[in-house]
Amino acid sequence: MFMSNIKKAGRIALAFDVLERAVKSVPEDILTPNLKEVLKPEFKTDIIYRAKPSENESKLDMLLNLCFDIKNIIEEKAPEIKDPDTLRILTRFISEQSVFDEQKNKLKAKDNKNIPTNSLQSAYDEDATYRKKGEKAQSGYTLTITETCSKNNPFQMITDYKTDQNIKSDAEVGQERIPVIKENTDCKHLYFDGGYYCPEVIEKGKENEIELHFTNLNGKKPQKTLSITQFEIDESTNIITKCPEGMAPIHTGITKGQTVAHFALNICDACKHRQDCYCKKQKKDYVVRINLKAIETARQRQKIEECRKENTSMRAAIEGTNSALKRGHQLGKLKVRGFVKCNMVVGFKVLAHNFKRFANYMIEQTKKLMPQDTGISLPILSQ
Repeated sequence: MFMSNIKKAGRIALAFDVLERAVKSVPEDILTPNLKEVLKPEFKTDIIYRAKPSENESKLDMLLNLCFDIKNIIEEKAPEIKDPDTLRILTRFISEQSVFDEQKNKLKAKDNKNIPTNSLQSAYDEDATYRKKGEKAQSGYTLTITETCSKNNPFQMITDYKTDQNIKSDAEVGQERIPVIKENTDCKHLYFDGGYYCPEVIEKGKENEIELHFTNLNGKKPQKTLSITQFEIDESTNIITKCPEGMAPIHTGITKGQTVAHFALNICDACKHRQDCYCKKQKKDYVVRINLKAIETARQRQKIEECRKENTSMRAAIEGTNSALKRGHQLGKLKVRGFVKCNMVVGFKVLAHNFKRFANYMIEQTKKLMPQDTGISLPILSQ
């Protein structure tokens, strides 16, 4: 996650920024006395820096109603304002942050929990969104990168990048980028962390003939001690052919997104796994119903456990690339605003990172070819 050139602002500071921008766009002679106060330096000081926690709600309500007042003035008296974005930002901010109190005939601030994550985060960047990932909350964007990881490569290169609003999930990005990565690189294997896992991503991998590897999976493991993978399930049809004890079902089928198998009463009654099994007793037999998505997830979990060391090793280097981009190329916070500009700057930073890797490789190769007694030293470019 990274930020554009905006500040981390609470609701009061954001409301002031939106209000101030709108007020400055209107000729002063048509402002009401209350709106003229907004232009005075002490107004900002009193509202933001001298506000007591107990006053936050009332001050936010006041700012919202001032926003509503300036919106009406712009619509009625100043349609030719210089900044065409002002009215749009005002309207959006008011709708996202407030509700109309009919009894008081005024706007009232919404509760924090009712503010959407794609709400306005800055008066100067309409595209930035809010996301909380783990313990870290941020307003801005997210960058997803893909790089080569073959041990046979003399050096690795970033081959794909995607900038998005930070509310977009990893799984959504994965679905979008797999076909692009395949087209550009003819990739055969992709290594992800657990956030990218979902059945749709798995399906995209199969469609593009890419084997997907995950270092982990999100969510809790099933509570039952008997694993789904202990059943013998046909990979092409998902039909259960045998139970963990090697017994074949009476009849099987796929119904409503589940694989269903029926087993004889006498077999399941005597089975040592009955308490831990997915079977449920009926009048004539026992039935096992397993969701098809759960089968795919269980297979992935088994695959992860078997190949955890290799998958983690193949993916580890990209964390260093993330760090290098954020610190070496100042990607943590950019000097531009808006999605289009941020995406362009990110692209240049990715290119610069690749050029540095290539340059360092060429310098190392040159060192190997040079006589040892020349006394010439070559630099290593910082990552």
